[in-house]
Amino acid sequence: MRYDNETGKALRGGTVKTVTLDIRAPSEAMADFVRVWKTGKAEKSARISFATPELLWKVLTAKRWELLKAMCGAGPISIREAARRVERDVKAVHSDITALLKAGVLDRVEDGRVIFPFEAVKVEFLLHAA
Repeated sequence: MRYDNETGKALRGGTVKTVTLDIRAPSEAMADFVRVWKTGKAEKSARISFATPELLWKVLTAKRWELLKAMCGAGPISIREAARRVERDVKAVHSDITALLKAGVLDRVEDGRVIFPFEAVKVEFLLHAA
């Protein structure tokens, strides 16, 4: 997705304010994708899905969660600015941002800055008895 460099708003379809992080089987996530593709009707809210709770916690470590909190609603920022906001080393923050970009949690804007284009995060999963 492309974003306005100043406002952080998505260039197509406006800004989605809340993202839901959830645990879903890849087949379930793919079925939703196919439904949206066929109908042309987008979801009402943004969703980032993980196949297992373990994968969610592997991607969203405590340090990365702090980074997301600092970036929530901030618009595009540089890695150096992100490091300043969380009071961490730039190299360590760069590694975390790279991991979040690869996981699809963050996006990069045209000028190289990064963005978490949401104002709120909802985490949703159910823990079943063994």
